[in-house]
Amino acid sequence: MSQLAEICETLKHTLKQQNITYKTLALRLNMSEANVKRMFSLKQFSLARLEEICTVAGIGLSDLFLLVESKKEKLIQLTAEQEQELIDDTKLFLVAACVRDGWSFDEIIHHYQIDQFECVRLMAKLDRLKIIQLLPNNQYKMLISQNFHWLPNGPLEKYMEKNGIEKFMASSFTDENSFRFYIRGTYSQTSIDIIERKLNQVKKEMALLNQEDALLPLENRQHVGLLLAMRPWEMPQFKALRRR
Repeated sequence: MSQLAEICETLKHTLKQQNITYKTLALRLNMSEANVKRMFSLKQFSLARLEEICTVAGIGLSDLFLLVESKKEKLIQLTAEQEQELIDDTKLFLVAACVRDGWSFDEIIHHYQIDQFECVRLMAKLDRLKIIQLLPNNQYKMLISQNFHWLPNGPLEKYMEKNGIEKFMASSFTDENSFRFYIRGTYSQTSIDIIERKLNQVKKEMALLNQEDALLPLENRQHVGLLLAMRPWEMPQFKALRRR
């Protein structure tokens, strides 16, 4: 599907969600309904007209392009070999994390001890691993989803358990933008399913926000980690007091 066709289909879907018919859109745009239908059928929009339609739909032009991008099929998981290759090279792992967060080539070499030649080499390696598509002038297109997750018990998960999560939790969580809480209870399976669904929704919303904020200057963003975990568990002190 061409990019224009993807934009057209996403726009139609957005209008439908808002219960905006071609007739309503025609009235808002001061056009005939026939002309509106023809415009969508031929997929012929000027940029100004596209912006007007987005305004009627209650979204910005940039929001539309983000919606189009989010609907494209992207990898949500790497192979064990790909994960292993990432963690075997710290700088490659770093650049992979940066591009996932929308950093530019210049921002990477400015903030980290990686020169231009090395960064080009690392990004070419990410291209070979099918994590990004390298474009002219050191631009790139992400090929993995914001909803990306590790292989269960795979190289990345084991690496993060050893080098990430333990160090992440070694904090008092009293600084600005830091918080920590632990909640326990005795729940039915229905309630557990609801909790799991809500946690998954938080994960998806964070992924979308990360994608949207990638458009902001780097100085307006900061690294943030959020750890969500749930499992059947009883404190050992309590378990030791159970009747056998």
